[in-house]
Amino acid sequence: MDAKEWLAAYADRLGADAPDDETTELLLELAGVAAHSSERIAAPITCWLIGVAGRSPAEALAIAKELAGEG
Repeated sequence: MDAKEWLAAYADRLGADAPDDETTELLLELAGVAAHSSERIAAPITCWLIGVAGRSPAEALAIAKELAGEG
């Protein structure tokens, strides 16, 4: 099973839609900013936080870049 298949199956189990390609790219970039600006552990927790906060991946990426001094 590749990543796209795994995400689709996991989303189905959660009762959610799997992310489209654009959203996936935003989340990967967000995780990269978090990991490179702090420690690796920040990447998955940052992605979890945007779900808890109800923010879009694009909005969350902009905030992360600002925090990292990139924006």
